[in-house]
Amino acid sequence: MSGLIEGLPDAVVLRCLARVPFHRHPHLELVSRSWRDAIHSTELFKARKEVNSTENFICICAYDPDNLWQLYDPLHDLWITLPDLPSNIRHLAHFGVVSTAGKLFVLGGGSDAVDPLTGDQAGCFATDEVWSYDPITRHWVPCASMIVPRAMFACCVLDGKIIVAGGFTDCRKSISKAEIYDPEADVWAPIPDLHRTHNSACTGVVIEGKIHILHKGLSTVQVLENIKQGWTVIDYGWLQGPMAVVKGKLYIMSHGQIYKQETYSNKLIVSASEFRKKIGFAMTGLGDDIYVIGGVIGPDRLNWDIKSTSDVDVLTLGNERPVWRQVAPMTKCRGTVLGCTQMRI
Repeated sequence: MSGLIEGLPDAVVLRCLARVPFHRHPHLELVSRSWRDAIHSTELFKARKEVNSTENFICICAYDPDNLWQLYDPLHDLWITLPDLPSNIRHLAHFGVVSTAGKLFVLGGGSDAVDPLTGDQAGCFATDEVWSYDPITRHWVPCASMIVPRAMFACCVLDGKIIVAGGFTDCRKSISKAEIYDPEADVWAPIPDLHRTHNSACTGVVIEGKIHILHKGLSTVQVLENIKQGWTVIDYGWLQGPMAVVKGKLYIMSHGQIYKQETYSNKLIVSASEFRKKIGFAMTGLGDDIYVIGGVIGPDRLNWDIKSTSDVDVLTLGNERPVWRQVAPMTKCRGTVLGCTQMRI
């Protein structure tokens, strides 16, 4: 990478390029070979941090089409399509997804494909495979496999490390095993097991620097603040339903309402009755907003059709009265959302 603009030091040019929005990068690399090298360099992404030009994106994978991810750019209200995830598993589902170290990670899961002749599930139920997507190179690469194959498990980031816990194995038996991944060293290591398992999927959220693991159907929460101390079981009595963390606070959609969940209490924020007929959507927080993305509108007494959607509804919490609005729908993905997280580029 040299001679980006005649008469200007490359370091100065890089700081100028760093201010260009990420969705414009494919256009910049058409200028010349040296610009292409610059756009795919770690130096450019370091410069983006230095000039405070990093951007937040929402990463989404839905049931249709197979193994495709899209990024939503909230500043420009547009969707960016990533290369297909090169997994050999057809219709990968029930996986974990997080972002750390500037990359998107897709972990475990198994096939959600159904044999059209027998109606049986095709392929494997749970795997140990891990993939990462690097926005610098724009490629997926395999990472070190998890110690235990798992599906429908909790997956979070704590202090830059990925922690997975619970879920199900190949034999579809719930497990208590937990492990931690160092993305810099590409190494997995075991950590203390969960105290309890349950015959249901579990999920994880990070609040105030602590991981909280919740099993569907259980009121107890398992909390991890320090790996050496292990998990603590607390009966918070939290509501059940889709969750989103906004500025360190937990919000839960339950029975057509969105609540702000405190430690031992909750506060009604706004009605979400329009989502009562929708299942399989993603709910995530970004900035001051809660995003409700995709999903399927099920049949009712008047209409037996099932409709896959690509809609994106946004609730802004910063206002005195939270207000719903719609933004650009997904351009490629539709239906049940299989994975959703945020990534800073």
